[in-house]
Amino acid sequence: MPVTVPLSRSRQARRYRAAATRAVAVTAVVGASMAALAAADPHADANTDTVAANVAATHTTEFTAFTPREAQMPQTVPPEVLDFLKNLGIEQARPKTVRPVSGPLTSGFGVRWGAMHAGIDFGEGFGTPIRAVTDGTVIEAGPASGFGLWVRVQQDDGTIGVYGHMQDILVQTGQQVRAGDEIATVGNRGYSTGPHLHYEVHTAPGSAIDPLPWLAGRGMDVGQAG
Repeated sequence: MPVTVPLSRSRQARRYRAAATRAVAVTAVVGASMAALAAADPHADANTDTVAANVAATHTTEFTAFTPREAQMPQTVPPEVLDFLKNLGIEQARPKTVRPVSGPLTSGFGVRWGAMHAGIDFGEGFGTPIRAVTDGTVIEAGPASGFGLWVRVQQDDGTIGVYGHMQDILVQTGQQVRAGDEIATVGNRGYSTGPHLHYEVHTAPGSAIDPLPWLAGRGMDVGQAG
């Protein structure tokens, strides 16, 4: 009984044989061409080896980054940057809490002579400069009952500092002050038995707190009343 080969397989076989024949022909042509070149140039093998060596060297050479001319010049910091850094260092180094006067603490916070003494007193000579304890904003400066003259400062933590009995006021309402700035001079105005500074700290209007622990919390030890 005759064997029938599917038409599709027969076509595939013919295509395969044709492709193989073409490959053999191309190989023969290339081989002949290379032989002809070698015969024409006896140094062809040497040239081929040189080219291969150059290609290999190109691929093994380390990459060298290009450095722009600007980067090779001496590098300097602009003057405005130096000034900023200098001022920043000064700002960070300056004290944020200072003693208002250098005189001793003479009276503490609490009841005294049957009445509430809502601050602390520093004994000091008449006319001695009074310094702002903290950074802040002056919210009042002028006459005050019992104090003669006073200065009230909204301090940097939101509390209100009250300075009383001064002789002269050196600031005005709305003025920005920094810790250590002179704001007044020591006096004996109002209900006072001698020149001194009375200093209070209020967390809110009418809510006075003991300034000693508040100052201690800011790293300021003013001593104990004698």
